[in-house]
Amino acid sequence: MPDTAATRSAEGSSGSPGGSVKPVRWGILGTGFIAGLQTSDLVGHGFSVQAVGSREPARAREFAAGFQLESSHGSYAALVNDPDVDVVYIASPHPFHYEHALLALNAGKHVLVEKPFAMNAWQARAVMELAESSGLVALEAMWTRYLPHMVRIRELIRSGALGDVRTLIADHNQNLPKNPEHRLNDPALGGGALLDLGIYPVSFAFDVFGNPTRIQGAASMTATGVDRQSSMIFDYPDGQQAVLQCALDTAGPNRAAVIGTEGRIEIDPVWYTPTGFTRYDDGGTVVERFDEPVTGRGMQYQAWEIERLIAAGATANDILSPRESVQVMLALDAVRSQIGLSYASDER
Repeated sequence: MPDTAATRSAEGSSGSPGGSVKPVRWGILGTGFIAGLQTSDLVGHGFSVQAVGSREPARAREFAAGFQLESSHGSYAALVNDPDVDVVYIASPHPFHYEHALLALNAGKHVLVEKPFAMNAWQARAVMELAESSGLVALEAMWTRYLPHMVRIRELIRSGALGDVRTLIADHNQNLPKNPEHRLNDPALGGGALLDLGIYPVSFAFDVFGNPTRIQGAASMTATGVDRQSSMIFDYPDGQQAVLQCALDTAGPNRAAVIGTEGRIEIDPVWYTPTGFTRYDDGGTVVERFDEPVTGRGMQYQAWEIERLIAAGATANDILSPRESVQVMLALDAVRSQIGLSYASDER
């Protein structure tokens, strides 16, 4: 495992150096693409993955066999009530994150909830409040925050290496299925670029600048009524700006830059995955090149972090607390209000 601040902070968890007497046992809620990616990184890095749950028993059995898991469950309720599961990875589509996070929390399980944390702020707040009142961890699975290059970028910003950071620019564009019935294009399934793709640059803006004081959003919509592409400008108290963009029907550069008065960082594509960056001084001279190899997809870092929190008896960290996940959802709600994108879940 690479020796970074992210991994060093995770020491003492079952999957990291040092180990623990009693490993944290994982349950996987869902058997889709993202569930497979996370489980592969868990199994490949020595985590204790105990069980999987699906609404389709055959899919659960197939998934368990593929990763050599001990148990499979033919319902999500059975998974979260498995006494041999301590933490549940919520890998269902985002319209169901709220429901499934509450299901697991009410069963006394910690949760790692795929991004976005919920469909909107009121759902995110309900998850946060239940976790806090139960003494459980509810961590948003924004894996990017824990990757080595992002750990180093935060170190540079905090050290003043860039001077006063003024601007963040980030995009997330993919050429995704255009079938009107696909979940990405269906408002009933939380479709649109913003929640699926825009969550990455929006969360990055929060990581760098915190909560914006003003949000400006604009979008182009599909025939099905979801945003095909969205652009955002976030303003901050001291004049900083984040310029963010996402689209679901065009492949883009997927680059990001952090710009300050004494230098800038240009992150390689794809900026939100394990990658490198180049730091320049204010004259354009390269002063640092960061490249650190990452095994697997890099989703193990967020798993080490939730295990660290569990071992410490903590329910939040200062990298991405549940309260900040709620703030991110408030910002996404504000953008959706401006571009005219609403979901049935907005009505309580």
